[in-house]
Amino acid sequence: MARSLIKRRSATPNSVKKRIDYQKLLATDEPLRWFEKFVFAESMDKSKLKFGQCLCICNNKPKYIRLKNSFIQQPYHYNCVTFLRKPKTGNFNSLDLKLPNSWLLIKRKHLQLMQLIIRNLSKTYPNGVKALDDVSLDIPTGMYGLLGPNGAGKSTLMRTLATLQEADSGTAMLDDINVLEQKDEVRRVLGYLPQEFGVYARISAQHMLDHLAVLKGITKNSERKEMVDALLQRVNLWEHKKKAVSSYSGGMRQRFGIAQALLGDPKLIIVDEPTAGLDPGERNRFYNLLSEIGEHVIVILSTHIVEDVKELCSNMAIIHQGKVQFQGQPHAAMSNLAGRVWAKSITKSEMEDYHNRYHVISSKLVAGKPIIHILSDANPGDGFRASSPDLEDVFFSKIL
Repeated sequence: MARSLIKRRSATPNSVKKRIDYQKLLATDEPLRWFEKFVFAESMDKSKLKFGQCLCICNNKPKYIRLKNSFIQQPYHYNCVTFLRKPKTGNFNSLDLKLPNSWLLIKRKHLQLMQLIIRNLSKTYPNGVKALDDVSLDIPTGMYGLLGPNGAGKSTLMRTLATLQEADSGTAMLDDINVLEQKDEVRRVLGYLPQEFGVYARISAQHMLDHLAVLKGITKNSERKEMVDALLQRVNLWEHKKKAVSSYSGGMRQRFGIAQALLGDPKLIIVDEPTAGLDPGERNRFYNLLSEIGEHVIVILSTHIVEDVKELCSNMAIIHQGKVQFQGQPHAAMSNLAGRVWAKSITKSEMEDYHNRYHVISSKLVAGKPIIHILSDANPGDGFRASSPDLEDVFFSKIL
């Protein structure tokens, strides 16, 4: 059958293949005809396909995606065309292109992305501390930064979303999953990296991940081994897989934490203060890993480090004393401060006087001398110069 299709295809002028408008083709609701299917099949490099892979054509460019068992993982782009394995039932017009495991072409249009909707979430501890005070957030797919000082309520919110503690009131919906009530359903799609986590003292990273995969319900040995090996390679721990996790450096330990959070292909990933204590090199490696993950799923990054959010997140919220002080896009928040931030170099002995006279939002030492930033709608004079606002200015302007 495939040979006859090849003959029919070769009888068609080569110019037809070049004239195909992929975007127009993907935008239609009509099913793809066998000829269009065959053209897509010929346009891929079949020699690069490996067992457990499929090819996804997005914006006219091929993208290889790993498969889990016989099911495709969710494609990460809108309007994409994907090769799938032939299911056990159905003949799909008996089309056989002699691809591995009889790969067939399907069209996936208008991919629905997940969203986490939090409304009026509150939590007060028995000692009277109000950790969350009527928190409402809309968290889309991608990297979402939750920025706040220590004790702001970030970890309480993370633990609540991770089903580790109860809220007093409010709701949280992950698409159609009620996070506060359907805890088992949430845990099936959740990856969680807490601020601190313990490990068995003499267990290697490979065996530890395998053990955690069993706890997550991945019982098939071959599937579990493939997943563990893939994750160790993804977080760059393959060469250290036989070492005990307890012997890892801080950065390696955090990368292992991300690997365990990714077990089972979660749709919601929560990372709590992930870069605290990391050196600049390890922090950059961690940034790269998180940004790659954040293309595909909801990743909530809880941190008090402004640089983390600046480098990684397209959406953010600032929380302070249990309340949401701001939510939106970082660049929009900085734009709102344009023309209102002023800087001046002063002496240490002048600090108190300037704090009394101006709305000082931040200060830092440069060559041992303080430079203060103040917030003012008009030029304050007195030697101040206009300063381009950054995310740190936004952060301090919201919490001070």
